[in-house]
Amino acid sequence: MNNRWVTLALVFLARTSMGFQFQSVAAVAPPMLAELGLSYAQLGTLIGLYMLPGALFALPGGVIGQRLGERRVVIAGLALMVAGGLLTAAATGFGGAVAGRLLSGVGAIVMNILLAKIVADWFAGRELSTAMAIMLTSWPVGLGLAAATLGAVAAGSSWRTAVSVTAAAAGAGLLLMLLCRDAPGRAAGAPRAALRGRALARSISAGFAWGCFNASIVVIVAFGPGLLMARGATLAEAGSVVSLAIWLTLLSVPLGGLLTDRLGRPTMLIVAGSLVAAVTMLLIPVLAHAAVAFCLVGLALGAPPGGLMALLPRALAPEHLATGLGVFYTVFYVMMAVTQPAAGLARDLVGDPAAPIVFAAVVMAATVAGLAVFRRLSPDAPGAEHAREEGRR
Repeated sequence: MNNRWVTLALVFLARTSMGFQFQSVAAVAPPMLAELGLSYAQLGTLIGLYMLPGALFALPGGVIGQRLGERRVVIAGLALMVAGGLLTAAATGFGGAVAGRLLSGVGAIVMNILLAKIVADWFAGRELSTAMAIMLTSWPVGLGLAAATLGAVAAGSSWRTAVSVTAAAAGAGLLLMLLCRDAPGRAAGAPRAALRGRALARSISAGFAWGCFNASIVVIVAFGPGLLMARGATLAEAGSVVSLAIWLTLLSVPLGGLLTDRLGRPTMLIVAGSLVAAVTMLLIPVLAHAAVAFCLVGLALGAPPGGLMALLPRALAPEHLATGLGVFYTVFYVMMAVTQPAAGLARDLVGDPAAPIVFAAVVMAATVAGLAVFRRLSPDAPGAEHAREEGRR
């Protein structure tokens, strides 16, 4: 498969299996909780464990791929996702489920980092931003598919069958990646430069902001079905309603990025979008029509992502960017891992299915705090003047 757009399609489909498998535990939570005797804090831990390996593998992942070949390591990562999914499906208690989720997470994290490298190789100098944006939408597609379908699979068969379906999806991704080829004339990446001082702090603060934004969304998708089922919805109905927020981001996020480029005011749109999203999340427990509330959340989530992902490329010198992104994703994965058990603990302590939703709104608002620190550290950022000029154009 030597066409770059065909390669992008294969990458998109393979990467969709990551979001699909990540969301599986949340999608089948009620029957899984009942059969394994788990607490909500343990449920949140299982959700977050999928991202925890990112704290260890974000930085060395690129090095591993460079030494062994990106496509080979991606295929190995997908194989680990298959094995981890089957191990989770066979679990008889919390320990077995933990082992399965960690194994799946290691494979998914390595795959995620190196798929971005594959796309960058194929699209170097040609529609790279477009290709990366298309690749990134595979994550919400996977989340939405899981929220919309796995609850129904669990209701019709068992939660173990539903989790096994995600292992099969990873296996399909593995077969697709066997069709990929390395980009013609692929060159080795630029050497990494050590981060110090403000450059390191910028990377950490930007990763914190991006982690808060995404982690709050995952809490909504993970614990939203429990709130709806407490109101009388079935598992399948609850999953379908929650998935509305994810599906709408497929439209709102690209439009938000376009608006950011046209206005040239990323800070304003990130702040406004994050705060509006936090407010709409607080509407979920109080609006009578849950579908309306989740649709509002999906629309509100569109403004910040484009500006947030552009923070580091506009702030760091080129020789620092690769290392900065490694730090960025390390912080992001830590945030994704720790917020999910915290949301489950809030549910256990308060005893109210709305507690994780309120927690998610607070985490979403914390995106603004991360951005504020980043801007405080970045008045002299390399490329800032270029970014302002691009915004005016």
